Amino acid sequence: MDDLHDLHRPAPRPLGLHAVDRRIGAALRACGADPRVADAVRVLSWAGEHGALWLVAGLAGAAADRPRRGAWLRGTVLTAGAHAVSMGVKRVVRRPRPAHVEPLVGTVGRHSFPSSHATSAAAAAVAFGALGSHAVPPLAAAVCLSRLVAGVHHPSDVAAGAALGALTARLGARWMRGGAA
Repeated sequence: MDDLHDLHRPAPRPLGLHAVDRRIGAALRACGADPRVADAVRVLSWAGEHGALWLVAGLAGAAADRPRRGAWLRGTVLTAGAHAVSMGVKRVVRRPRPAHVEPLVGTVGRHSFPSSHATSAAAAAVAFGALGSHAVPPLAAAVCLSRLVAGVHHPSDVAAGAALGALTARLGARWMRGGAA
């Protein structure tokens, strides 16, 4: 009898992107209640501002790896370029930052799509990872996650930023290695 009754019950409505963003974002932001996590998030947010962490990493790679200095410098340019593209997209899309959670950090701008931290982090992970840097990809993932724990981005902002950064670096990979564009 219960099975027959269930036939007349409407199926649950699938969640839309906005609802999924809110739920995942709120759950990850809750992780920031731990003061150690909050401190780490603040450091990662500060270090990743305007891609600074990745620009320093690229310049350090260029200084330490003389035979591939040009590739490190071009990878740094790709990372900076990806960051600049994300800033341009952000100005066009103008998506507001999450309003349903209290942020752990301040932000330079009001708009959240795409995450520029995630864009530069993913670009650096792809570019510098191709040069053999094993530390950059997990650090880049931590920076991306930190934006959600900080409560300053929706998950779709971070996903889009990471995709934009990875795509930018991948498209420039041949140029980075010294080939023609």
